[in-house]
Amino acid sequence: MTHAASILREEIARLGPVSFHRFMEVALYHRECGYYRRGSDPFGRQGDYFTAEQIQPVFGILIAARLRQLRAELGGRPEFAVVELGAGRGEMAPALSEFSYYPVDIAGGDWPARFTGAVFTNEFFDALPVNVAVRRGKTFRQMRVDWREDRFQWVEGAPVSGEEAEYAARYGLHVEDGAWIEINLEGLRWLEEIARRLERGYVFTIDYGYRARDIIRFPRGTLMSYRRHTAAEDVLAAPGEADITAHVNFTALEDRGAALGLETMRFESLARTLLDAGEPNGFAGVLDRRGQLKTLLFQMGETFRTLIQRKSGGQ
Repeated sequence: MTHAASILREEIARLGPVSFHRFMEVALYHRECGYYRRGSDPFGRQGDYFTAEQIQPVFGILIAARLRQLRAELGGRPEFAVVELGAGRGEMAPALSEFSYYPVDIAGGDWPARFTGAVFTNEFFDALPVNVAVRRGKTFRQMRVDWREDRFQWVEGAPVSGEEAEYAARYGLHVEDGAWIEINLEGLRWLEEIARRLERGYVFTIDYGYRARDIIRFPRGTLMSYRRHTAAEDVLAAPGEADITAHVNFTALEDRGAALGLETMRFESLARTLLDAGEPNGFAGVLDRRGQLKTLLFQMGETFRTLIQRKSGGQ
């Protein structure tokens, strides 16, 4: 049994079944044994998965080019800062060194209280702890985690309430009876913090996910576990030893963003974003790495989505 599993099992013994948000929080972010805190490297060939940031330097070159375009749209402001949320091992730092660059992770990192520029995230929102609910008639009920028969198991709990109920009703309106949905309020909290600090500029989000109208494609939800480059649907097995992700509801980010003064400028495939970044200068600096470029455009590029939101001055 993993250390994270022991912590969760003891908590369940004391308090009863835990929310999936709590399970995911311990499994990924516990300061001693969480997947992202345990000290071993989850990325790359010897890890559990690749991200676009590991396809360097091509990814960094093209993202920097896109950020320059955004800076130009903002009038070429010299004080243009770039905050990267979910900076991980810092692969993007060299590519973004021309900007005032601030790497930030969930565990911490200093970034300006007020700034002009861009907040860049790559596979950040998908790794935030979520809650899970199942539709039962006209209501949504919590799906919690219990310890039974020597393993973690899903159990159905009470109806969701408050902001979770509002989220489920808004974005799960068309799912069938018995369908599962993830409720990512933590992502909305992060967006609120971004909007509070960003005086003028952009939120540049890359992730895999869907718009609300497509949620019916996922009757069992979108939770996945990743370990040694293998995806699994059993996200309750071996907490602390595998990554856990949930697809991003981009409509929720757009809706909350609009309420915060963040206007949606672009929603597109990552491939389209990278093509728009590289075509103006003929993909200078990346053509000698055609293998990386091909991987980004044709493998990752059609899987991931880009959302660019803009905040104008005076918000």
